[in-house]
Amino acid sequence: MHKSIQNLILIKKEIDITLRQINNNNIPKIIAVSKTFPLEKILPIINHGHKDFGENKVQEAVEKWSNMKLENKNISLHLIGKLQTNKVRIAVKLFDYIHSVENEKLAKKIAAEQINQNKKIKIFIQVNIGNEYQKSGVQSKNLEDFYQFCKNINLDVIGLMCIPPQNEESKKYFLEMNLLRKKLGVQELSMGMSSDYLDAVKNYSTYLRIGSGIFGSRS
Repeated sequence: MHKSIQNLILIKKEIDITLRQINNNNIPKIIAVSKTFPLEKILPIINHGHKDFGENKVQEAVEKWSNMKLENKNISLHLIGKLQTNKVRIAVKLFDYIHSVENEKLAKKIAAEQINQNKKIKIFIQVNIGNEYQKSGVQSKNLEDFYQFCKNINLDVIGLMCIPPQNEESKKYFLEMNLLRKKLGVQELSMGMSSDYLDAVKNYSTYLRIGSGIFGSRS
């Protein structure tokens, strides 16, 4: 059995144990973050039946996934990196989920492109949960207004996404994200990566973004 499949099975077992500990029956989706990995590294878990994959850059995703998605209709592709407005047309065409919507200009561009392409994308609002000046995302205090803006222009906002500050414990930020989710009344939380996904599960994350934990370290 390929190492990436073994890793994926082990991660699912750990998640299952954690869910039982907190008495939660909602199994989160694992987004296999395939950014920078070539297709030959990704193919084993595609053939194993895994459906959700994440990419950071639109152009890299186009080169890797355009044909693969035509051949595998059940694959869902998630854009988890920053989206520039000049790449929105391509992103809407290729991706099924965008996890990084964080300003009105981008939201309006996505809404217009959805009409042009007659396609509805599932949207996460990126929250700058640590209020870091160098990081993208909506500040918590502005979240409710931005959520309403997105709803008013007919974006399908299904949840919230965050990247907690590095070199800090993620737990308190995950707890805060779950409170924000409840306050807004959205269903989904995109949080938790290879280093902290079990803490995210304990705080009711529904989409985990795991790359090196599945595919190994990036060169």
